[in-house]
Amino acid sequence: MIELTPSKEGVLLNVHAQPGARREGVTGEHAGALRVAVNAPPDKGKANAAIVAVLAEALGLKGSQVALIAGETSRRKRVLLAGLSVEDASRRVEAALASGG
Repeated sequence: MIELTPSKEGVLLNVHAQPGARREGVTGEHAGALRVAVNAPPDKGKANAAIVAVLAEALGLKGSQVALIAGETSRRKRVLLAGLSVEDASRRVEAALASGG
């Protein structure tokens, strides 16, 4: 189960990053985190920017609603989904998992 934590600004989501993947998208779950694959290499923030873009598209959000708040140099990242309730975020995450990103 994907862990979602409420915050003042929205919802915090744990992400397991897969940089340098062949295909981009939401690929499943890994230890309570949403697994996100991106083509970009983990070089100078390219993969982080790609993860934010992939998440925004997969969850039907604007790019400005998705922000990386922890884990810049780690595969394990913490992302803020601004303006969402835990229930809304949960529905969007489940839909993204069901559609394969």
